[in-house]
Amino acid sequence: MIELKVNGKRMQTVASVDTPLLWVLRDHLKMTGTKYGCGEGLCGACTVLIDGKPERSCITPVGDVRGKSVTTIEGIPEQHPVKQAWLAQEVSQCGYCQPGQIMSAVALLNTSKKPSDADIDRAMSGNLCRCGTYGRIRTAIHVASGRKTARGGKKP
Repeated sequence: MIELKVNGKRMQTVASVDTPLLWVLRDHLKMTGTKYGCGEGLCGACTVLIDGKPERSCITPVGDVRGKSVTTIEGIPEQHPVKQAWLAQEVSQCGYCQPGQIMSAVALLNTSKKPSDADIDRAMSGNLCRCGTYGRIRTAIHVASGRKTARGGKKP
């Protein structure tokens, strides 16, 4: 039995310690917001926060997160500035990569309140978007940080 702290709640699962965290979240705990992309930690679709830092859950063994705090997309409130900015800027096209993108953006804003374009590019460089919404992602991060207003002058 492995005990985890996910989205502030203690949870238990029966899984081998080398099972990727992604599969424990999706298959054992039924948290399907975190997506499978490449399975090699390269695309960022599976990004979760582990003790506040963005990590690729597809290559993180569940045994490595014992005693740590895991936050998934389900643990980010709907009213969070990043989620609100994502909606206001209409970032999503297909939406598949967006949970990982949002998790990386949340981590960035937790460490840098007013990131520059270069900060954003650096923090988001490991998250791929097949639809190419990178410009809207950058704008949404600026909106969430308060550096820009949302489209139409509305605050997110």
